[in-house]
Amino acid sequence: MALINENYLKLKAGYLFPEIGRRTRAFAQAHPEAKIIRLGIGDVVKALPKPVVRAMKAAAEELAHDETFRGYPPEQGYDFLLQAVVDNEYRPRGVEILPEEVFISDSSKCDSANIQEVFGLDNVIALTDPVYPVYCDSNVIAGRTGLPDEQGRYAGMVYLPCTAENGFVPDLPREHVDIIYLCSPNNPTGAVMTRQALEQWVEFARRKRAIILFDAAYESYITDPEIPHSIYEIPGAREVAIELRSYSKTAGFTGTRCAFTVVPKELVAYTRSGDAASVHPIWYRRQTTKFNGVAYVVQRGAEASYSPQGKKAVGKLIKYYLANAKYMRQQLGACGYTVYGGVNAPYLWLRTPEGKTSWEFFDLLLNQANVVGTPGAGFGAAGEGYLRLSAFNHREAIEEAMARIARL
Repeated sequence: MALINENYLKLKAGYLFPEIGRRTRAFAQAHPEAKIIRLGIGDVVKALPKPVVRAMKAAAEELAHDETFRGYPPEQGYDFLLQAVVDNEYRPRGVEILPEEVFISDSSKCDSANIQEVFGLDNVIALTDPVYPVYCDSNVIAGRTGLPDEQGRYAGMVYLPCTAENGFVPDLPREHVDIIYLCSPNNPTGAVMTRQALEQWVEFARRKRAIILFDAAYESYITDPEIPHSIYEIPGAREVAIELRSYSKTAGFTGTRCAFTVVPKELVAYTRSGDAASVHPIWYRRQTTKFNGVAYVVQRGAEASYSPQGKKAVGKLIKYYLANAKYMRQQLGACGYTVYGGVNAPYLWLRTPEGKTSWEFFDLLLNQANVVGTPGAGFGAAGEGYLRLSAFNHREAIEEAMARIARL
């Protein structure tokens, strides 16, 4: 008799974004005349930068000739991209990362879910609330939790509320925790963590021998020079932190798929007997066992995003989406909405009108304005009463969406 992994049955509902898609498709089928504007899932709309495309075309041509053909890529990534990451993402900020500490992957979403495999099931997981759903769901599937309560919080997991009162930045936990997921700029709230806040978390992790999983997928949207782009800008972070990055929202790779994760060699976890075990070789073993690497053509495209022309084109994309976010903040504020985020991040965290739950407000926007957002409750209990809006759309669509919302 084949047995199912019953941890999947603990998941309270379908994954958030497919549920949004299901409701949106149902509405579209019932109202084919409606012109729906999607500001829900954070998918980019602008074309890949031309320097990236040229590099990918040249790489594809290499594969057409025996003398330059390449088969399986290295599981950790090609040396040319590993070095480009070190030279462009870290050294300019005074951070020393070795190329062999960088692991190229197909997405930070996959890495944020897969990284928990290298840690024991009896680790206590701490999550910000609201939170990107993958952090939570992947640990539920692994078997680290009990059942969810009425608010969707799982037994055995420590939740760190991020509210307007604490600036949507989590306070240090009072409970014992072993693995901590942090995200800055934050998805979904758009909040960023100051240097002081990160210093407190690094010091906490060092004192408690905990590990921080730091998702910095949106770091390129940080405009405030005082805000760190990498947790490794904080002294001691190499001993306690893994960092996840992505090309999806920077260079427009949502459909191309490329990211990287940094696992410093100083980072250790512990055996049950208390012996230190280096995480780097274990993650390397996991990747070489379960992952066949990112395509050569894609990695050449990612490398090209660091060329002078590539950086200029990527910067133009980021400015475009940040300009959208600024416009949305202004228009929604003028309509009387309370809005957070959208300054150092491409997401806006909108408080729902009084008396409306996040899913009720989602349905109101969809049905009356034909605009799709993301209900805050889908990100956790503390997300109830909010809606996330994405700045990833064409400017004319953004302007039309704001005009429709203003007419509600």
